[in-house]
Amino acid sequence: MTDSVADPLRWLADLEGVPSAYAATRDGIDVMLRDRGLRRTSPEMTAESLLRGAHASAVLEGSTSTLAEVREGTGDAIAADSVRLSASMLALAPLLKTAPLQAIARLHSVVAAGSLPQDSLGRPRDAASADRLRGVSEMLLSATTSPALLVAGVAHADLATAAPFASHNGIVARALERLVLVARGVDAKSLVVPEAGHLALRAEYESNLRAYASGEPRGVHSWVLYAAEAYVAGAEASPLRRPAE
Repeated sequence: MTDSVADPLRWLADLEGVPSAYAATRDGIDVMLRDRGLRRTSPEMTAESLLRGAHASAVLEGSTSTLAEVREGTGDAIAADSVRLSASMLALAPLLKTAPLQAIARLHSVVAAGSLPQDSLGRPRDAASADRLRGVSEMLLSATTSPALLVAGVAHADLATAAPFASHNGIVARALERLVLVARGVDAKSLVVPEAGHLALRAEYESNLRAYASGEPRGVHSWVLYAAEAYVAGAEASPLRRPAE
């Protein structure tokens, strides 16, 4: 049996309501991708999903740009940073499997380029931040049997609440979440838009992140249940469900 050291997420996966919530969410995503996507997916759909995600993530980070402005390339600086990251992030999925610390550093280097000095790109703010990043990396490399969706949600919350970088921590955390879904085979073509799910549930997103940051088991449990709900909303925001206008 996998113990709690080798599988740091086992205790979460067994909490009340978590197995059923994640099984139902994964089933719904699988049905959508299989029944509506197999014959109609394209690189253009992936690009549209990434664009929607970039916009939603930028808004959560403080951008005031609309999706139409982002689509036209006239969004504000935060939106531009988010879009720049979306254009290259999927290439990091293989690296995430073997060297997550490097992949996370690369995410930050791309999104913060031009906003921070070169020597701050991809580098944690201090020793405590470096420790938190190593913890996220070790969790992603662990032999967990927990659902990939749960792993993605915990990675997101760990990074977002640690805020290890000098800027753009939320955007990096949400990009990491999407990459985990790709790298672990939930959504290989990245057609679900988890960032849009969080934006649609913004009040719950922000309150549950605060609960997670407390470190209390109840707060962590609350985040994990919330994340399953957010993935449902992210699937609804997919170009497979809602074609681009």
